[in-house]
Amino acid sequence: MLWFLPTPLKLLINLIWAACSTAVLGLLIIVVGVFKFLLPIAPVRRAISSIANSLFRLWAYSMSLLFRLTNRIEWEIEGNLPNNRHGWYMIMCNHLSWVDIPVLMHLSRKQLPMPRFFLKQELLWVPIVGMGCWVLDMPFMKRYSKEQVARKPELKGKDIETTRKKCEKFRDIPTTVINFCEGTRFTQAKHSKSSSPYTYLLTPKAGGTSFTLQAMGNQFQEILDITLVYPDIQPGQPLAFALLTGKLKRIHVHIDRIPVTADLRGDYFNDLSFRDHFQAWLNKRWQLKDQRITQRINSSRAE
Repeated sequence: MLWFLPTPLKLLINLIWAACSTAVLGLLIIVVGVFKFLLPIAPVRRAISSIANSLFRLWAYSMSLLFRLTNRIEWEIEGNLPNNRHGWYMIMCNHLSWVDIPVLMHLSRKQLPMPRFFLKQELLWVPIVGMGCWVLDMPFMKRYSKEQVARKPELKGKDIETTRKKCEKFRDIPTTVINFCEGTRFTQAKHSKSSSPYTYLLTPKAGGTSFTLQAMGNQFQEILDITLVYPDIQPGQPLAFALLTGKLKRIHVHIDRIPVTADLRGDYFNDLSFRDHFQAWLNKRWQLKDQRITQRINSSRAE
């Protein structure tokens, strides 16, 4: 739309659009949340949650427009998403940047229930965004180091307990649970430090993924294994800056739809044989994902 403008002006336009749409819709969601807090009656809360969800979908459309304001992006989409706003799904996705979130919102805005993300506890204190996500019942996860757990053993399993409580709320309204299985964004420094066996991915964390499937597996219609590649941006480069300055050219998306079979639901923390099975399954998915990313990046370099 405005791709012909100079870079500084494109940056300004994108920042203003993202900030204003987030602020306006975020504040409306918070106002709705006040009534949800003051009227703790189950049917009323569900109705209010539905209104907040609709406002969240409007935000998804506003973020979708962000990809068209100053960029001429070519979307390369392999596979397809289900067309069902009234179901329950879990997305497993690699994680490179905060840009992944508006990408997933863009993909799901028409066809899927509105997504819920597992967020870092620190994001709760971000003005408007944190409170808006709280109203939308997104789980805020607080990570504890091995040293903290050693000093306070009662902290062990706290994040899983948070997951359990939020999964109970997810049962009330159709939801797409988004799980960035690596637990953090990919960077070359993190990749080197973790000794990841993959070329373009960090090692996936199986516990939270498995627990979500255990808690909601009977409700999930499918697992949507989504692989994101930005072919013109090398991993670790400033992807967000490329989007905001109109320099993002291509987004590659691969979608695998996986049935939620009985062998994927089990007690990850107490059944050792199931734990080994689930870790092997997730690692195999990640190996396939890494191969796809490698092939797409090598193809881009050869162009």
